[in-house]
Amino acid sequence: MAALLLAAGAPAHALVIGVTEGVSYQTTESQIAPRFEPLAEVLSKALKQPVTIKVLISYTSAREALKEQQVDLAFIHPAHVALEAVKSGRYQALAWTSGFTAYKVSLLCKEPQPISNWKSISGKGLVMPDADSITSVITRAMLREQGLQPAALKLTNTRYQDAVPFYVQNGFAAYGATAASGVVKTWKDGGGNVCAESRAVPIKQWLASRKLDAATASAAREALLGLAQSDAGKRALATSTYTGFVAPSAEVETALMSWLGI
Repeated sequence: MAALLLAAGAPAHALVIGVTEGVSYQTTESQIAPRFEPLAEVLSKALKQPVTIKVLISYTSAREALKEQQVDLAFIHPAHVALEAVKSGRYQALAWTSGFTAYKVSLLCKEPQPISNWKSISGKGLVMPDADSITSVITRAMLREQGLQPAALKLTNTRYQDAVPFYVQNGFAAYGATAASGVVKTWKDGGGNVCAESRAVPIKQWLASRKLDAATASAAREALLGLAQSDAGKRALATSTYTGFVAPSAEVETALMSWLGI
């Protein structure tokens, strides 16, 4: 946990930022916290309060922290976990991450043409990342949208996205679900095809607890949306590896809750 405190005279209460970066990428707690420390410092100055970072390394810990409102602000990678918290009424969306507002799942395959008759893929093998990853949640939504229940296929889960192509290449599955752009590019460059794509989903979201007063939530939103306008903000973004944050859409959130089955 990283603690960022203001000078003497600041309120004793420290706001807590909960951070989770997903389960289908190989990242560790020691890698995540330092990336968010400069962002926490900018927020601390904007809110005139100390801020601490709490890494939520698993979805279980993230859900528990959100359910109990243990964190005042949260940066949540898996969209379904963020949307669960919003739907519960415990949190509200503050911002979405630029460059991650149109996350799409691609179905890798060896077939030369896109899927035209979805019923024809019943009984075939489909490999996905961790069952509770947003990639797998989107994939199941894709199937339902096409009139298929996930159980209609032979499902396999592998924890990390970069392992998905191995299953398709070696005949262990007919289709592989991934949303990692690098994985998709490597697959295509090697002669593989993409048989289908999902609708777009914003996947890295900032939330604020409904326990926060409106002024604090508004100040946090303004600070996040305006990071690129100051040198300190630009440095914080560079360390985070993100380019900025944009305003969310309540209409899109509502539609996605329905589509993803939240």
